[in-house]
Amino acid sequence: MERKKNVTIASAQFENASGDKEKNLDTIEKLSQSAAAEGADVIAFHECSVTGYTFARKLDKEQLLDLAEFVPDGPSTRRLVEIAGKYGIVILAGLFEKDTSGAVFKCYVCVDGNGLRARYHKLHPFINPHITPGSAYCVFELHGWKCGILICYDNNIVENVRATSLLGAEIIFMPHVTMCTPSTRPGAGFVDPALWQNRHKDPTSLRIEFDGMKGRQWLMKWLPSRAYDNGIYAVFSNPIGMDDDQLKNGCSMILDPFGDVIAECRKLDNDFCLATLDPEKLQQAGGFRYKNARRPVLYRDIIGKEHASTQKVAWINDRKNKE
Repeated sequence: MERKKNVTIASAQFENASGDKEKNLDTIEKLSQSAAAEGADVIAFHECSVTGYTFARKLDKEQLLDLAEFVPDGPSTRRLVEIAGKYGIVILAGLFEKDTSGAVFKCYVCVDGNGLRARYHKLHPFINPHITPGSAYCVFELHGWKCGILICYDNNIVENVRATSLLGAEIIFMPHVTMCTPSTRPGAGFVDPALWQNRHKDPTSLRIEFDGMKGRQWLMKWLPSRAYDNGIYAVFSNPIGMDDDQLKNGCSMILDPFGDVIAECRKLDNDFCLATLDPEKLQQAGGFRYKNARRPVLYRDIIGKEHASTQKVAWINDRKNKE
């Protein structure tokens, strides 16, 4: 095992093109090259950053299979490995994966120049009914650090973050496509795409929407607590700009084990932020002490009790009712 030392991580945001893997991979390469030049050891991209995301709700099974690829032998994973080797940086990115049985997964891969380092399947997918949920957590090693992956909705179930932490993860990569969608939460809703088109002339109106209850204010209700309660570094990645017909607000960020934002993208454009992670914070943070103080005998049977999972995503249901 490598001795743990400081590691510099970049969290990226960009406007992905629906179904245009070549264009998205070109953008991933440009951002990876720039991040490596600024000293990043690792760069993380958003959920389905290779393929695009929201448009997949419109695809039938055959179309989804056409979009999906095998991992690690598919062309997109091979291209990511090539990019990682070219610039000497570890890359994490998302795509749809298929297997030989015809199952499709929401996949997130970690690669370096030597090949695949880790692969994770989203546990709680919802964008398309033909996607098979993942069935396992993922913990792996990068530069002497134990890392985990949880994709978007997976992070809203607090047990997933705690379980990944208890499996040893010190850094959890949290790729998303989120915010700026309707729900029963006060203040939620879509953001008008016209504001994005007019962002250079009037950035203020767009920033008000992006940072308000439709966007960042909602994120900051829960994301810092995942890092704080578990004493982990959280690497949050999210697209900016149009994702199919929805506008996304970016604000990719990195939080430390105290739940503090230590780096964040603030451009209304493709961007990445950099943070150097200090291993000393892992045991200084309250989450480390709280995990050591647990008494599982009190709640083992409660948390492990049989439960029928029902996943209801407000904006998906709302959109179906309108179409």
